[in-house]
Amino acid sequence: MRLNEISYTNAVPVDGYGPGFFRIGGQVYQGAVLTGPTGTATWGGYQDTTPLLELSDSVDVLFIGTGNEVNHISADLRAALENAGIGVEIMNSPAACRTYNVLLSEGRRVALALMPV
Repeated sequence: MRLNEISYTNAVPVDGYGPGFFRIGGQVYQGAVLTGPTGTATWGGYQDTTPLLELSDSVDVLFIGTGNEVNHISADLRAALENAGIGVEIMNSPAACRTYNVLLSEGRRVALALMPV
């Protein structure tokens, strides 16, 4: 079996999550959170579009975790992100965390916006 060391560059993986919180890079964040190559911070939710659009130069894909269940985002938000050149993938938050970690470990240019579970 061949083992490879995982390098996460400037972004950090999601270590865990639970009711109302996410643990990212060893630090606990309450509520909605945004993480990627520019760091990790609390996020104001779907109406807080500025930090999402600011990712356009540093990511190719933004995963949006919608909580326990998969929910659609507004057409306006999707259009704004796609017009900024950001691919958007919507899934429940647990699946978004797993997918983000895998692609991050592959060195992909990804970010993650999460609503709490």
